[in-house]
Amino acid sequence: MSPKRAPSAPPELPGYDYVSLLGSGGFADVFLYQQLLPSRKVAIKVLLPDAVNRQLIENFRHEANVMAQLSSHPSIVTIFGAAVAPDGRPYLAMEYCPKPNLGVRYRRERFSVPEVLALGVQIAGAVETAHRAGILHRDIKPANILVTAYSRPALTDFGIATTSGVADDASGMSIPWSPPESFLEPPRSSPASDVFSLAATLWTLLAGRTPFELPGGSNTSVDLIDRIQRGEVSPLARHDVPQRLEAVLASAMDPEPSRRHASAMALGRALQQVEAEMALPVTPLDVLDDSVDPDVVDEEDGGATRIRGVVSIDPHAGEPAQPQPTGLSDATIRRAPAPGLPAASAAAPAEAEAAPRARRSRRATALAVAGAAVVAIAGAGIVWLALTAGDRSQPQANPSQTVAPPPAAQRPPAPINITGAVDGDTVAFSWTNAQPEEGDAFQYRYERSDADPVTAQVATPEVVLERDADGESCILVRLVRADGRSSNDATGCVDG
Repeated sequence: MSPKRAPSAPPELPGYDYVSLLGSGGFADVFLYQQLLPSRKVAIKVLLPDAVNRQLIENFRHEANVMAQLSSHPSIVTIFGAAVAPDGRPYLAMEYCPKPNLGVRYRRERFSVPEVLALGVQIAGAVETAHRAGILHRDIKPANILVTAYSRPALTDFGIATTSGVADDASGMSIPWSPPESFLEPPRSSPASDVFSLAATLWTLLAGRTPFELPGGSNTSVDLIDRIQRGEVSPLARHDVPQRLEAVLASAMDPEPSRRHASAMALGRALQQVEAEMALPVTPLDVLDDSVDPDVVDEEDGGATRIRGVVSIDPHAGEPAQPQPTGLSDATIRRAPAPGLPAASAAAPAEAEAAPRARRSRRATALAVAGAAVVAIAGAGIVWLALTAGDRSQPQANPSQTVAPPPAAQRPPAPINITGAVDGDTVAFSWTNAQPEEGDAFQYRYERSDADPVTAQVATPEVVLERDADGESCILVRLVRADGRSSNDATGCVDG
C-alpha cells in the first residue's frame, strides 16, 4: 500500500463491472471487479498510466506467465487472464481473496502456533513448486500471502520473480524479510534466499514484528541490514512457541545460505515434524512437479483424489502406525542489477565466502540456531527429487525403502535469557543453556569503551566483569560443545 499518491482511475474493461479499490502499490493499482460471464468477483491488477513503458510491460507479461504456470497449486493465487485495457494499460485478472492478507493481520492480531505451522507448510509447498519449475519468488513477505475465501493462504506477487536460465531484468527486496545475499553488489538469489524469506515471514507472524527489529531500539534500514548480515534475530519472547520451532526458523534464517534448510520442502517437512511433536494434525505439503511420472501418484477413492504431479508429503509415510507424541515498511525496493549479472541459479551457491563477516552489535539480542533437514518423500513409492541449475534429475520410485542423505552436524543453540546486574564497578552477567550437554562451555567477548576487548571461556553460564564506564555494558556469548561445535553469538546489554 502506498499512501503517497492517489490511486489511478479504474479502467473500463469489457465483460467486467468496477466495484472498488483494493490496494495501491508502487507500479500498479488493484481493483475489485465483477466479472459478468462467468459471474464472479475478481481482483484486477492494473499498471499505472505513467508506468507503462517497454520494460515494465515486459515485467508485467513475465508476472502473468509465471503465475499462470504455477497457479494450479492450491497455495498460489490463481490467474484468470491478462490483457490490455482500452486506455492502453496492461492488466491481470486474478482470484479475489477477500480476507485480510497476512501483512495486515500480524499488525493487529496474534497468530496461534498451530495456524503458523499449517500455513508455513502450505506456503513451503508453493515455494517448492516454484523452485522445481525453475522460478525464484524473491519477495516473500506477509503482505504477499493472501487468504482465500476458504481461509487458505495463497502466495502472490511474482512481479520480481526470476526464471532460472534467464538473466534478471530487475532485483527487488523488502528489507525486513530479505536474506544477506540480497544486499551484495550485485544482489544474489537462490532457493535458499526464498527459504530465508519464508522463515522470516513465519517469525514475523509469531512475534508481531519483523525478526531483525529491535523493540525500543533503532530500526532504520541500515540497522536492519546490519543485523540481517550478522544473523542477529530478536527473541520471539512467546512461552507457547516450542523451542524446536524457534530453532527451525532460526536455522532457516542463517546468514550463510549453505547452512539453511536445503530446500523449501525441507523447511516444510521440519514444520510438519513440529506439528507431530505438538500432537497437532499434520498439514499436507503439496508439491507440483511436471517431471513426476503420473504412475507414481495414486488416485485414491473416498474423496481424496490427488492431482497428477502433486506429491503430498507425510512426515510419517512408510513408518508403522504409531500414536502421536504428546507433549518497517512492507514496500518492495527495486533496483537495476549490475551489467552482466548472470542468471539466477536454482541451486544454492556457496555464498559464505562473499557474505560480510559478522561484526559485533551492542544493540540487539541474537538467537540463531542452525539445523540440518533430511528429506524423504513418500508417494506411491519413495521419490527423491533434486533441483539443480538447468538440470532436473528424473525421479525414481522404490516402494521398499526410504532414501535419505546422511544428516549434517547441527549447530548447537545459542545461549538465551542473557541478563546483567551492576554492582558498584562490576557487572554480573548470566544466561541460560537451553539444551545442556556434558562438557559444555561458554566463550564470551567483552569490550569496554576504555579498554581492549577481552575474550575468554568459562564452564558455567555466568561471569563477573568490570562494568563499562560509558554506562552500557554488553557481552557476546556462544555455547561451545565438547566436540568443538559452537553456536551463534548471543548478545546481552545492561545499563548502569
